[in-house]
Amino acid sequence: MTQSTEPIRRGRGRRPADQVRREVLRAAGELLLAEGMAAFTIEKVAALAGASRVTLHKWWPSRGALALEGYFSVVGPTLAFPDTGDIAADLTAQLRAFVHLMRDTPAGRVMPELIGQSQTDPELARAYRERYSAPRRELAVQALERAKRRGRLRADIDPEVVVDQLWGACYHRLLIPDQPLTEEFAEALVKNLLTGIGLP
Repeated sequence: MTQSTEPIRRGRGRRPADQVRREVLRAAGELLLAEGMAAFTIEKVAALAGASRVTLHKWWPSRGALALEGYFSVVGPTLAFPDTGDIAADLTAQLRAFVHLMRDTPAGRVMPELIGQSQTDPELARAYRERYSAPRRELAVQALERAKRRGRLRADIDPEVVVDQLWGACYHRLLIPDQPLTEEFAEALVKNLLTGIGLP
């Protein structure tokens, strides 16, 4: 995932609002991944996107909220949830994609910064829940519910708890790196969860 912080080139004339918004989010995401949260400002994003600061302040209530939405606009496609009909394979593939993103790209450095900033930025905290964590959680819950309907999982499992068991463990290693965040760890999480760890 290569990032550029060059100003976005555009033709003459007034741009439609949805185009401006896309270009602002692209610029925000690229700036965030290239320079981190400490160097991220609305002024820099406005300059890169060729948009006015007034417009950005109107659309996003804080720099944190803009940073978060820009972040997800860049990394969102990487975290698409597969649906092959094999829940073990799908969970493993999604967790491995998450691990790769967090371990091998600038997104992994930025995510702890966003989480830390959200502790003192209520607008970022709300944006994190509404635009990132809640939609990501819902994708996983839907995948688990589909597997239940297909008879691939027990009917009494709570998908919300499963999500916390899998992704919560990954976030723990990301934020408190006592142990490495690896693909092997992701695979072991899914295997342990689906097979159980108790003796027969």
